[in-house]
Amino acid sequence: MKVQLLDLAAQYKKIRKEALEEIKKVCDSQHYVLGKNVAALESELAAYCGTGHGIGVASGTDAILLALMAAGVGTGDKVITTPFTFFATAGSIARLGAVPVFVDIDPRTYNLDPNCLEALLKKTKGKGAMAIVPVHLYGQCADMAAINKLCRKYGIVVIEDAAQAIGADYNGKKAGALGDMACFSFYPTKNLGCFGDGGMVTTDSDKFNSSLKMLRVHGSSARYYHDAVGINSRLDELQAAVLMVKFRHLEAWTTARIKNAARYDALFEKAALLDRVTIPYVRDKSRMVYNQYVIRDKRLDEQLSHLSNKGIGTEVYYPLCLHMQKCFKYLGLGKGEFPVSEKASLEVLALPIYPELTAAQQRYVVEGIAEFHKA
Repeated sequence: MKVQLLDLAAQYKKIRKEALEEIKKVCDSQHYVLGKNVAALESELAAYCGTGHGIGVASGTDAILLALMAAGVGTGDKVITTPFTFFATAGSIARLGAVPVFVDIDPRTYNLDPNCLEALLKKTKGKGAMAIVPVHLYGQCADMAAINKLCRKYGIVVIEDAAQAIGADYNGKKAGALGDMACFSFYPTKNLGCFGDGGMVTTDSDKFNSSLKMLRVHGSSARYYHDAVGINSRLDELQAAVLMVKFRHLEAWTTARIKNAARYDALFEKAALLDRVTIPYVRDKSRMVYNQYVIRDKRLDEQLSHLSNKGIGTEVYYPLCLHMQKCFKYLGLGKGEFPVSEKASLEVLALPIYPELTAAQQRYVVEGIAEFHKA
């Protein structure tokens, strides 16, 4: 048996007719930029998250970049985030000439640890920190109550990186409505993915909404008149049309992911593997949406090779922490600075979790892991 890490073709088969019909309508209209599909998606996604505004942009990376720009982040400003995430989070900070300031993670959730954040802010008294970008990694929200409380004290703008967490809940509120702004990615591998790149920022702030809409069109609030130096970053009408189709299926797909995660949990327990691998931890009063189902295995490299030989797709998210990346050498950070993140990077392994995954495929995956550990 072969089990792909992600099978987008299986999803496409189910929505092919709907998607092609909507794409044809856009092509027939010849309206490709900021049309009715973008407006509809902005409205529906904002309502889904529980915010007043949604601003469609060209990618999840641009969503972070534009949110930082709207917050006034610039050269020399400090922006706090986690070293254990995808590059775009810290890369967007650096692109503005700002300084990424890393905080270690909670070993159970892999999200930014509020205790480490508190220690940093007490030490620095929040000096120079303009914003924070907590990441809702793997589909589980960071501890936003604690993070928001600390950031309000020091006047720090909170920008959620919700790229992996559309539909996730935290204490009764959805990702996207837990900070001053939130950033989503519609990259094809995401729980709600388009046919290329796409992103969105959600906010309750009228001020940030106006600023973001201006900044995404070269800082222009009226044609050929520019109030700020923005960028060209608009969600394509074609991508919005695809996303409107997929959005109708999002809750069903999310439910299937959660069901698959519960099956994995049960299979690992039945195989007596819980002393060998660590399964995902889900905080109370939270809904995790499993953009990834990530286990921890101390024999990671050997396990990767074994599963690959059995035709099982896996991925390590993420094998090298951001503070250890070559491009951030100028920050003067190195191995040992963030031990929890560094340990996680040597042990985490994402397994297939997509909605169309079958029970037989999941059994095969767990049997493969059990075979490795009992060899």
